[in-house]
Parts: sequence; structure tokens; C-alpha cells
Amino acid sequence: MNRRQFLKSAVFTTIGAVVLSACKKVATTTKSLADKVATRTFLKGKKEEISLLGFGAMRLPIIDGVETNIDEKKVEEMVAYAMEHGINYYDTAYIYHMGESEKVMGKILQKYPRESFYLATKMPLGMIQSKQQVEEIFEDQLKKCKVDYFDFYLAHGLNSHAYETFKKYEVYDVLNKKKQEGKIKYLGFSFHDVPELLEEIVSKYKWDFVQLQVNAIDWEMVNAQKQYEIAEKNGLQVIVMNPLRGGQLSTLNEESAAILKQANPDASLSSWGLRYVGSKSNILCTLSGMTTIDQLKDNVNTFTDFKPLDNKEQEVYKQAIEKYRLAGAIACTGCKYCIECPVGIEIPKIFMMYNQHKNGTKFRDWQFTMAYEQIPEDHRADKCINCGLCKTKCPQKLDIPNLLKEVDTLYKSLK
Repeated sequence: MNRRQFLKSAVFTTIGAVVLSACKKVATTTKSLADKVATRTFLKGKKEEISLLGFGAMRLPIIDGVETNIDEKKVEEMVAYAMEHGINYYDTAYIYHMGESEKVMGKILQKYPRESFYLATKMPLGMIQSKQQVEEIFEDQLKKCKVDYFDFYLAHGLNSHAYETFKKYEVYDVLNKKKQEGKIKYLGFSFHDVPELLEEIVSKYKWDFVQLQVNAIDWEMVNAQKQYEIAEKNGLQVIVMNPLRGGQLSTLNEESAAILKQANPDASLSSWGLRYVGSKSNILCTLSGMTTIDQLKDNVNTFTDFKPLDNKEQEVYKQAIEKYRLAGAIACTGCKYCIECPVGIEIPKIFMMYNQHKNGTKFRDWQFTMAYEQIPEDHRADKCINCGLCKTKCPQKLDIPNLLKEVDTLYKSLK
């Protein structure tokens, strides 16, 4: 069934969008589809209906812990389930799974009618060294994804450093030309920096959408609220990345989780975080990097007959998040942009272990030391040479070398 037939056969029921205090107006209408995830209308396009839950291909299931060895059978099963339940937005990138994500998603999605899904990918600004390379990478992406055009295309990870590359090699001009040629339908960018730079970028260039990191922690901590408001003011709907902050909001800690379980024993922790994001009216699509079919099913359940958080639920969630903040976890999302460490330190894994110990979600003292010692000695925190490369790669702007020292200090104190 193609998209037009699907939309004709679906029964739409308009539900009132709850506007949170940060939202000044309702920019979109949420539509609930029978047995399908909710959709929102993309206003910059031809009033297309985009699934409010998007399939993120950044954390696909892998075999034997090898990032490039994607379990295609499991991904195919997940995509089939996603399609069946109305997810029509699929997001990948040139660097995801070290270049393998685009290949796998292209191979699997070609089994479906091209008009039945929206495909998004991104230009890796951190790799660009010439204007010609922008052309070459884009054409390579078309081949890898086995498509003639991309529905949504992004300049990947704009920050102060990447923005200089973006301007130097005239990336916008190249991508805008691709749009005029019909190889890009909608052009946007993902962003990790301060609101002032976002304001400059959206005012200097013509965009169709923007991708921002929006979640209950970052709304205040990295001023996601201000970024969201800038996008809204400039008429740009938001695609959300890291709505669960790399899984942090799917686990929380015992005290925070207890607050949410008392309020709604049947709701998963993930559902609270996703409903928090989806409650904001200028959100077009919420990307979730799902690794298992169970995660996908839970998220689909959250966005089917989608219900925004009401005022009481907002207060409960705020209380739970505040308890989590006080626990002092490292604000790592597990994006793995830092894994090009010259000495091979397993930074995301180390920070995950630290957080699970700090928040009491998995590791007690002896469990932390046991798990930490499974990491080869040459790849542990104390082997950091303080080169600073990881700091330039981190979207969260974490002081990774000093944080690694904290982890090493904890390990040695427990040891």
C-alpha cells in the first residue's frame, strides 16, 4: 500500500495538542490513526503527514559487539514492524555504524514502495576537506541508500567548529543545488551549540526544518528551550534527536523511577520521556535510536493514540527528573562521536558504567569494579593522554579528559 492509499484508508481523529509553557502557539495538529502511530503535518512541504515517532538508525542491533557488524535480520524485522504501525520517517547518517547504517537501511528500505517512507541522511561536516568532497559524498550516499533522492537531508552536527567548515567549502550552495536538481526534497541541519549561533544560522540561510536535541534534562541544562523557541519563531518545525538522552531517561535511578511508577505503574520510563517531547506542538518527529524489537514496540505503543502529558503529569515528571539530576550522572548520550580516540579508550562504555554505578541502576561497588575490569587495560580511563580530540568531537561539549579522571579515581577508590 502506498502513502496515498494509506492516508485515504486511515481514519483520522484530531486531538487537541497540549501546549506547554514554552510554546507560544500550536504550529501543528496531531492526528491519531487507528492502530498506527500519530502523525503531524509538515507545513513546509505539501502538507505531508509525518509519523511523530521516527526510526533512528544510529543504534541498530549488532553482532558480537562489533559496530560495523549490523544484525540485518533483526533490523529487517524492526523495519517491517515499524512500517506496519505507521512509522514513515527513517533517519540515518554517513558516519552511523562507521558507514554501514546507510548501506543496511538502503538495502532493507528498497523492499518497500519509495513513496511509502521518508528517508533522511546527513552530510558529515567533520570529514569535509573540499567542496568537491561534498559532491562526492552526497552521490555516494544516494548509491548506498539505493535511492534517487532524499526526502530530508541535513548538514550534520553544526556547531561553531563545523560551521566554519560549512562556510569554507560552500556546503549550503552544493546542497541547495542538489535540492534544485530534485535530489533533496527538504533541506535542514542538526545542531549542537549555543542559541546565538542557531539564530545566526537560521537567519542567514533558507531552511525547511531543523533537528535539535530536546529532552527533559536538556530543556534547561543546555538551553534546548531557547533553541526550540528560535526554531518556532523562524517557522521551522523540529525533528528531535536524543529524546531519551541516549537511554539515560529510559533507566533513571531508583528514586526517580519510583516517582514515575507510583504515578503510573503501567507506563515505561521511556514513554514518559517520549510523551514529554511529543507534547510540544512544534515537534514534527521524535527520533528514537532503537536497538531491540521490544524497545520499538514500547515506543510504538506510546505514540499510538498519542496523549500529551497533562499538567499533573508534567509536574510529576519534573520532580522525577530533578531527583535524577541531583544524582550527578555524566551527561553522555552514548553517540560514539568520540570513539576515534588515538589510544583507543572506550569512552562511551566507561561513562555508561560510571552512570549506572552513580545512579544505582545496575552496578553496586563490586559490580562496577568487576565490569570495569572487563575493559582491556590499554583502553581504560587512566590511559588518557589528554590530547583533547574527544572534546572537539563531543556534541555535549563534555570535558572528557577530566571526566575520565573522575572515573579512574572512583575505580581506584573502590579497588
